[in-house]
Amino acid sequence: MHPGVHSETHPDRAAVIMAASSITVTYRELEERSNQLAHLLYERGLRRGDHMAVLMENNPRYFEVLWAALRSGIYVTPINWHLGASEAGYIISDCGAQALVTTLKLAPLAEQLHSSLENVTTRLCIDGNIAGFESYESVTAPMSKTPLESQSCGAVMFYSSGTTGRPKGIKPPLSEEPFGSPGGLGILLEHVYGFNEHSKYLVPAPLYHAAPTVWSVAAQRMGCTIVVMESFEAEAALADIERFCITHAQFVPTHFVRMLKLDPALREKYDLSSLEMVVHAAAPCPVEVKRQMMQWFGPIIWEYYAGSEGNGYVSASPQDWIDHPGTVGKILGGAVHVLDEQNNELSSAQVGQLWFDNGAVFEYHNDPEKTKGAFNHSGWSTLGDIGYVDDEGFVFLTDRASHMIISGGVNVYPQEIENLLVMHPAVADVAVIGVPDEDLGEVVKAVVQLQLPEMASGDLEVELMAYCREHLAKFKCPRTVDFVTELPRLPSGKLMKRVLMDRYRDQ
Repeated sequence: MHPGVHSETHPDRAAVIMAASSITVTYRELEERSNQLAHLLYERGLRRGDHMAVLMENNPRYFEVLWAALRSGIYVTPINWHLGASEAGYIISDCGAQALVTTLKLAPLAEQLHSSLENVTTRLCIDGNIAGFESYESVTAPMSKTPLESQSCGAVMFYSSGTTGRPKGIKPPLSEEPFGSPGGLGILLEHVYGFNEHSKYLVPAPLYHAAPTVWSVAAQRMGCTIVVMESFEAEAALADIERFCITHAQFVPTHFVRMLKLDPALREKYDLSSLEMVVHAAAPCPVEVKRQMMQWFGPIIWEYYAGSEGNGYVSASPQDWIDHPGTVGKILGGAVHVLDEQNNELSSAQVGQLWFDNGAVFEYHNDPEKTKGAFNHSGWSTLGDIGYVDDEGFVFLTDRASHMIISGGVNVYPQEIENLLVMHPAVADVAVIGVPDEDLGEVVKAVVQLQLPEMASGDLEVELMAYCREHLAKFKCPRTVDFVTELPRLPSGKLMKRVLMDRYRDQ
């Protein structure tokens, strides 16, 4: 259950294909290169429990860097390369990285990080030279291509996206199992989602995001081929499915919306018949968006709700969703509890904060208070989401607790309004936030990115507010609509509402 196994049985099988360039890394190359970096890290003094950071775009060498850490018993933190230098530098310092791997493409950012690299003794650059960094290719070339004498399981330590404040490292305990032991996600991929060694898995999202990375690593444990898009474009995704005969793919709701907004002629142009399973996560999907995707792709779309904390996994099969539109599924292992603000457990269909009781162990790196706040007196943990569980045990998400708007003492959940507005033909993307109001405390504002920016007008604002009043209670409807050229959304699909909230709070 690691690349070394497949390098012996299928050495020339593609482990990674870059969609745009067609650059291919075989399992033999992945195994040998990850071993070379693992030897270098060991030679430089990194030992089990130490830390390495990765600042790379979607690159053909990304996975060899990950596997070097995973076979060396060290933590590896992928960094969002869209961050500013101070934000990226904070993560490098906070995680305690002793090694950093970056690329020439990211030189403009990497060159601004020197003040944060005091404790980073090994600094490597792929594809070229950056001042203060060693050439990755030059220093790894002399290293052995065979495994370390003693391999142990490392782990990926992701940082939260920082949409609601300073990002925090989500630190799992290192496994004491032998390197290559199968994990829970691999079992899910095989027995729930139908992956096998012949599967081809499309990754349309940045590899610094949790789901693309951990699913890809789990798929490589099985010998699958990972097809990585350098960046997401709706039509390109369809073309890649056809070109590479993709069997499995993972998207986020924003990807679905953008594909649905394509001209029907483009949507019908591509052969998607190789698809066996599509899964989505990261954010709740509007019911109408998913219904239309089911009609287009067929009943092959799965959904899951989980976090990098690993404290719960909720899954919805296509039939689950058809029978219970809007659900994110049922918990796999343990139970979901819905609690009010006084920690009282609520009955079926009552809305409150969701808590998992499966006893998963994790901590927020260097933040004992945040770690403590993620658990309650029963030992249950939460991701901070609001929702409810129906009589049959199906979970429905309402919103993030931190996004809730309190207007005149009434709770308003932005997600419901966003799900409606995004289906308007003129709307490409939307965020709903609360803005200060002297009378009600907060009122609802919609910030809209249009399909055609030139359509922005007072008349369209009136039309969108009337559209909301047709479908929603009056107190939920936006009092104002602002038009922007682009919403602050991460490439992973996650909306950075903190950025919007700060912008309007300062006005």
